[in-house]
Amino acid sequence: MDDHILITGARVNNLKNLTVRIPKNRLVVFTGVSGSGKSSIVFDTVAVESQRQLNETYTWFIRNRLPKYEKPEADSIDNLGPALVVDQKPVGGSSRSTVGTMTDIMPIIRVLFSRYGTPSAGYSFAYSFNDPQGMCGTCDGLGRAIRLDLDAFLDPAKSLDDGAIRFPLFGVGTWQWQIYARSGTFDPAKPLRDYTPRERELFLHGGGFKVDVTGKNGTLNKVDYEGVADRFTRLYLKRDLSGLSERNRRAVQAVITEGTCPLCHGARLNQAALATRIGPHTIADYSAMEVSDLINVLSTLDDPAAATVAAAAVTALSRIERIGLGYLTLDRETATLSGGEGQRLKTVRHLGSSLTGMTYIFDEPSAGLHPSDVGRLNDLLLALRDKGNTVLVVEHDPDVITIADHVIDLGPGAGTHGGEIVFQGGVAGLTRSGTTTGRHLHRRTPLKPHPR
Repeated sequence: MDDHILITGARVNNLKNLTVRIPKNRLVVFTGVSGSGKSSIVFDTVAVESQRQLNETYTWFIRNRLPKYEKPEADSIDNLGPALVVDQKPVGGSSRSTVGTMTDIMPIIRVLFSRYGTPSAGYSFAYSFNDPQGMCGTCDGLGRAIRLDLDAFLDPAKSLDDGAIRFPLFGVGTWQWQIYARSGTFDPAKPLRDYTPRERELFLHGGGFKVDVTGKNGTLNKVDYEGVADRFTRLYLKRDLSGLSERNRRAVQAVITEGTCPLCHGARLNQAALATRIGPHTIADYSAMEVSDLINVLSTLDDPAAATVAAAAVTALSRIERIGLGYLTLDRETATLSGGEGQRLKTVRHLGSSLTGMTYIFDEPSAGLHPSDVGRLNDLLLALRDKGNTVLVVEHDPDVITIADHVIDLGPGAGTHGGEIVFQGGVAGLTRSGTTTGRHLHRRTPLKPHPR
């Protein structure tokens, strides 16, 4: 029947020629001790086969650029829908990925400021730190600036001849050192602390003229003079350091410091974008507010046109608040989120989708959650089901198991002692079944989850 996913003769990992019918458009929880075969049937069979068949719908050109999936060991797998795995893996992403970009809330906020903020900086992309028209030019939209640490780079008590430049690639005898010590521009025996203000500025940031530098073979070379700080910045801070040897990379890292961008003060945006306000707030203010506080601010906008856009943002923000993440800010980098925070945000993003008929697969979504947040998680799972989707959950927590429309319990043990269905049906039947999971559910104690 097409209202069930039908798997026949599954032999993935420890599954023992297993045949199972999984109801569609229902919340189905897979239970059992760790190693009983839950992941083998949900992830290694259903998810893998769904993705493999989906990939086969693309041309070879696209398929060659997609992950390769082997057909799971099974006689047949029928009536699959497109599957999305929502796991506990960290969200990750680069430093340009934030809660606001991941959840697609920042694009709404940018539209709000481009249309209703004053003075306007332009279209919505003028408020994006990932777009050249919106990003801060000093930090390239990262909010952080890497700068030369002069205290680590120079020893003012020493002269050039004595090793005043501590950076070994500009050290005594190097070509770089000769530009300053052997060109006649400075007295090489004079301690840096005795330089006049004009000499210090010339030494650090001077330029616009040529100097004569004697090479190792005695030849005289005309070289464009460049202050030592500017030269270091050009050679090492304006390039990717991954191409350097490990030794040289450590030398560079020893004389640089990373801090908040001095121009945008961490807001990532250029001055035109930061000058735009809605009431007393800039877009950076919105990004730095906790989600719960931002909902309150957006709800007070009384301009009818602006309120329409703001309402869309409030709807998305409210989903985040309802799952216990109202303390997050939109400017929080996704790489700093915990596994549980990331999983809940992934789920929220899917709730905002208008797609139906999907199969959502969750890997122990309650792991790491405070008991008070499990109820919010359950609301999310049920909301996905109610939108017309199939929700498959691998879980040990009794509070999640009890909301299931259908339970499939695997066992009876782990490894070679598992791989069989020991119960399939409603939660009430599982409680009376006498299986290991049923006994734990009756006592309201979770099975020991898989070690992470």
